[in-house]
Amino acid sequence: MKLLSFLPLAIGVLPLVASVPLTKRALSASDQSVLELALYLEHLEHAMYSSGFQNFTEQQYESAGFPPGFRDNVGVIASHEQTHIDLLTTVLTSNGITPIPTCQYKFPFTDPKSFAALANMVSTVGIGAYIGGATGFSDNEQLLTAAGSILAVEARHDAYVRTEIGASPFPTAFDTALTPVFAYNLAQMFIVSCPQPLPIIVLPKLNLTSPMPPQNLQPPVAAGTTLSFAWDPSKFFVSVDPNAPLYIALINQDVQAPIFQEVTKTGSGTGTVPLPANITGVAFAVLTTFSGGLTEAQLTQYGTLAGPAEVAVS
Repeated sequence: MKLLSFLPLAIGVLPLVASVPLTKRALSASDQSVLELALYLEHLEHAMYSSGFQNFTEQQYESAGFPPGFRDNVGVIASHEQTHIDLLTTVLTSNGITPIPTCQYKFPFTDPKSFAALANMVSTVGIGAYIGGATGFSDNEQLLTAAGSILAVEARHDAYVRTEIGASPFPTAFDTALTPVFAYNLAQMFIVSCPQPLPIIVLPKLNLTSPMPPQNLQPPVAAGTTLSFAWDPSKFFVSVDPNAPLYIALINQDVQAPIFQEVTKTGSGTGTVPLPANITGVAFAVLTTFSGGLTEAQLTQYGTLAGPAEVAVS
């Protein structure tokens, strides 16, 4: 396990790309919220990619089956994340807002392969957050354009890493947006402490316990696979009858509604569901008492007992 706070990258950082006059317009409260979450996640990604660059040599990557130059490209990705941090910091400070500092992180990888698997998981959260945050810039075209530009680069990073771990670089025709609450909660599994947490609610945890290897990096699973989850009923924000049915809502791709599967309870705070056939790419699972009919926004607002948990499918 790697434990770190800020790790400066040992290669040059790309110059700040700020050709769009982002600092010339006052930020709305919505603009600020989206930018601060984006910066929070960019800090996380920068620390992760910096660690992957600094903790393994080129020879270690090649011995693990990665092509020559993969480590250098990990370094380039880290420099891109730093450039995104610089841009977001500039926009916030130019509006009199103190940018949130970096946190202290823990990353559950021990070798190049587990690092690359983790990079796919973390990048997917960042991509979902940028898609979901776009509506927060609905009245600011300049910020929306800049966010779209960053999103495209993040997607290219993820496609590259996915290719090198033997996964499809484009597993779905549509990606999955994440609400700010869900994106923030998914990041918490890598956070040790933060000097300035964001004012976003932290939900009770939902843990995917199987299939799950020792490093807590879940391998892709096939349709029909039994997914095992664990949660702590004492942490729920509402009272739930122990005999009431529970469901896992799987959020996957924005063109389809969440898919609800009834949980087969295996104990107090544990249960299983089968993975449906029409889930591809990465899905996000939440525990709920609702049997269906809720959107991701509604699950965020009032329908989630615990979660989300990330499920890599393909």
